[in-house]
Amino acid sequence: MRILLIGPPGAGKGTQAVRLAAHLSIRHISTGDLFREHIDQGTELGQNAHAHIHAGLLVPDEVTIGVIKERLARPDAERGFLLDGFPRNLAQAQALDGILADSESRLDAVLDLEIPKDQVVRRIAGRRLCRQHREHIFHVDYSAPEVAGVCDLCGGELYQREDDREATVRKRLEVYRTETAPVVDHYQALVTTISAHGQVQEVLDRALDAIGQGQADAAGTSS
Repeated sequence: MRILLIGPPGAGKGTQAVRLAAHLSIRHISTGDLFREHIDQGTELGQNAHAHIHAGLLVPDEVTIGVIKERLARPDAERGFLLDGFPRNLAQAQALDGILADSESRLDAVLDLEIPKDQVVRRIAGRRLCRQHREHIFHVDYSAPEVAGVCDLCGGELYQREDDREATVRKRLEVYRTETAPVVDHYQALVTTISAHGQVQEVLDRALDAIGQGQADAAGTSS
């Protein structure tokens, strides 16, 4: 099965991508992971991507497309994949169509995670990271520390990233809407919109139902 997962910042797309791919036994292909892989290996694509990332710029479409094309050409992708973070715009979507056509394959489904803008802002703007251990993450509403501004785990100072500030989040959402709406329209016949509200398992169940896997799993469990 070949799936494209789309969702705005704060929709939990990364979490759902990992869980859904594992459930379906297909490859989770993330552009972020691929950039890091190519950068670590020192490939030409990686060097190009690193130069733009280091300068605080978006990686050009041709580099992103090149990374995806190389990944989809690997043998394990023939058994199915879930794309996470690509395509981000119409040009990338059209390039993906060409890549798949060359391999005589196609997408089976496009899952569009939907969540109210205000809820995204609350999720992201409320995050606080520990300066000593960035993997220690808290939230002012959902997982507040015992002492405001202090990490429960190590006593480090908690802070809000610049990217997590409300004004920045709202700008990121507007950019996402502008760039991604044409992608959704492009794949309209394959798109199923799923609410990203609720617990992680609830959202995963909706995704599985959307691709016809939920009922099959339930039937298999009851037999």
